[in-house]
Amino acid sequence: MDSSALLPAILHAVMRGQPKAISDSYYPGFHLAPVTGLLNDPNGFIHFAGRYHLFYQWNALGCQHQHKCWGHWSSGDLVHWKHEPIALMPDQEYDRSGCYSGSAVDNSGVLTLIYTGNVKFDDGSRTAWQCLAVQNETGCFDKLGPVIPLPAGYTGHVRDPKVWQHAGQWYMVLGAQNNRKQGTVLLLRSADLLHWHNLGEIAGSGLNGLTDAGYMWECPDMFSLDDTTFLISCPQGIKREEHRFLNAHPCTWTGGTLDYAAASYTHGPLNELDSGFEFYAPQTTLSTDGRRLLIGWMGVPDGEEMRQPTIANGWVHQMTCVRQLGTREGRLLQRPIEELKVLRGEEHYFQGRAAEAPVISAQRLEIMIAAQGKITLDFSGTLQLKWHEEGLRLARRSLESGEWQYRYWRGAVSNLQILCDHSSVEIFINDGESVMSSRYFPAQAAQLTLSGDAEVEARYWPLRHTVIE
Repeated sequence: MDSSALLPAILHAVMRGQPKAISDSYYPGFHLAPVTGLLNDPNGFIHFAGRYHLFYQWNALGCQHQHKCWGHWSSGDLVHWKHEPIALMPDQEYDRSGCYSGSAVDNSGVLTLIYTGNVKFDDGSRTAWQCLAVQNETGCFDKLGPVIPLPAGYTGHVRDPKVWQHAGQWYMVLGAQNNRKQGTVLLLRSADLLHWHNLGEIAGSGLNGLTDAGYMWECPDMFSLDDTTFLISCPQGIKREEHRFLNAHPCTWTGGTLDYAAASYTHGPLNELDSGFEFYAPQTTLSTDGRRLLIGWMGVPDGEEMRQPTIANGWVHQMTCVRQLGTREGRLLQRPIEELKVLRGEEHYFQGRAAEAPVISAQRLEIMIAAQGKITLDFSGTLQLKWHEEGLRLARRSLESGEWQYRYWRGAVSNLQILCDHSSVEIFINDGESVMSSRYFPAQAAQLTLSGDAEVEARYWPLRHTVIE
């Protein structure tokens, strides 16, 4: 759609939809969410010119995966955000079917976006271009057009460039599907962001000891942390296991070593990055003080997303909180950023049998809890967390069938840190060893009830509401 027609339609949708969306009882109080329509992947997460910038996949015109634009927020502190002008709209021949995911870099003082231009044809086939756009003096973005065509040997499913700089060169990881319908990650190099050399496949099905690891690897993100190079990605079509990879499409991490000279990546096994019901397409960046930060989409494609009740109020999905990453014995850790502590209200404390704990308002809540033995955490009778010797079991009824569904984390649990926000829960396990992120939709204001005979110790705070300006 031409921008002269698309932009007025978006403006009209926002004017009509925003009041209904933000008055929805499920609308988050301190997480980022769309003012109307559908939100999915975070894009272009970067600190630039004194502010953090976060772009996102957005369809303002409805709750379907269509008309994908790049919305844009910025923040000075990662807690209080403001709206920026729409960065990208699908208004060119090379991105007419959607401005798909990508990243952002500081190119000699110019904020530059690298994204996938998606083109679908009437016969059901598709192609993809990797494209550039640069910020102009007004804060909007000028498209420079495609810089990477569809590589030979691959289907039209090539997308989601993540770009970084090393030793004076630009590098890119790119999700792809080869002509054998195997998911893979490509590594590319450039001196100027305009001319790229494909260095080949560095991860995916049939590589580095993996056998069948899915038909498409989406949203790759590569970074180094404590002498380990991590690759985060979303392998679609990976085989479900009894206790892992149970979502329609999971998100994984692996750690290893990237040899820039040989363009090779040696790595260990795939690990689930988040074991909850909703988590996908995370993106990372560096903070001003050198922390590696991550934010993800609290949603999953091809699951039950179109059954979520918020669609009745014209919006669907939200982001996770911003997380800071670390390592422990080679494993990737995730914790809520320290900045979120400014949202805490009065601290409360409980110690005793779980069954004797007070019922706690979980509208906007942070709780840190330690326990020895079996306990159950019940969120308004809609989401239940069983804590036992073998680990955690998270239960929620299917929005489609009404049957109970389960997600698991296996291992000894010593403590939990939980963030609740109207219709979302993020459960951080053992100081960040793993996370379980999920949406849930209680019939009444959210409450947390503990049960069981085990002794627990809990510190908890109500969290303040934030407003996106």
